[in-house]
Amino acid sequence: MDTPADIATAAVALKAGGLVILPTETVYGLAADAGNAHAVAKVYEAKGRPAFNPLIAHVADVAAARRLAVFDDRAEELAAAFWPGPLTLVLPVADTAAVCDLARAGLDTVAVRSPAHPVAHALLAAFGGPLVAPSANSSGRPSPTTFADAMAETGSAAAATLDGGPCQIGLESTVVALLDRPRLLRPGAVTRSQIEALVGPLAEAEADAKRSPGRLARHYAPNLPLRLNVEDPRADEVWLGFGRHGGAGFNLSADGDLAEAAANLFAYLRAADLSLGAAGIAVAPIPDTGLGEAINDRLRRAAGFVG
Repeated sequence: MDTPADIATAAVALKAGGLVILPTETVYGLAADAGNAHAVAKVYEAKGRPAFNPLIAHVADVAAARRLAVFDDRAEELAAAFWPGPLTLVLPVADTAAVCDLARAGLDTVAVRSPAHPVAHALLAAFGGPLVAPSANSSGRPSPTTFADAMAETGSAAAATLDGGPCQIGLESTVVALLDRPRLLRPGAVTRSQIEALVGPLAEAEADAKRSPGRLARHYAPNLPLRLNVEDPRADEVWLGFGRHGGAGFNLSADGDLAEAAANLFAYLRAADLSLGAAGIAVAPIPDTGLGEAINDRLRRAAGFVG
C-alpha cells in the first residue's frame, strides 16, 4: 500500500497538471485536476478517448459534491445511502470552473462520485479538489483492475502512480441521472433494485445517455471477437465460463457468484485476449438479475452491441 509520501508526491503532480494512476474500489483510474482543461486534455490523449464522452468528477465527500452540482432530495438520499462507494450521480452543474467544460463534454450537467478506496480518498484529501479519473485503459479496451494492467495501458502517461492492490469490485460505477425522472445510464455494483427502493422506478436511459461515460456501442473490448450466451464454444475460442458452464479456459465464478464474476471480468477478458492461436472468446450465459445486469452490459458493449 502506498505511503503518505507517495500520496503527497501524487498530489503535487496533479497540481502541476500531471496525470496519476489511481486505484479505486471499482477499477484503476487515470486521474487529473478536473478544473484544469490542459490536464484533462492529456487524459483524453493518453486514452485516445472521444472528447464527447464526459468524465466523472471524483470528490472526497458529499459536501465537496454539493459545491460542484445542484443536489435535490433524491440526490441527497442516494448519496447518504451509497457514498462513499460505486455510485455516480449526474446532476445540473453548479460550478463550471471546478469541473471544466472539456471534462463535462460541453454539457450543462456534471457526473460526481465519492469513491470508497482509502488511497483514492487520501489523494482527494491531499489534493483538495475534484479529480477526473476515467478508467486507466486505452479507450474501448477492458478496464484495468490491477496496478500492472493500469501501468501497461496508460502508465507511460502518468507523472506519478499509486498501487492500491487489486480492485475489490472490478466494474465501473453505476451511473444515475437525476435531471427529471431518474434514469439508469450505466448499471454497476449499486443495482437497479437498490436505487429504485429509494427514488422509485428508473426511466429508460436514452434521453440522457450522452451524459454518461461508457455508453459507446463498442467499449471495454478485447482485440479478439466476442460471442455471448454460448453453451458450447468452438475449438478455436477461449472459454469464459460461469457456474456450471466450466470446462477449459477461464471461469468467472465456478460457484455462480455474480460479485466474483464482476471482479474477475476485465482481468479474464484481458487474459483470454492473450491466448495464443485463439480466433475468438466465447462467454457462457450470465443471469441478467442484480449485478448480472452490469456484467451483461459490459459484455454487450465489448461485443459491439449497445444493448
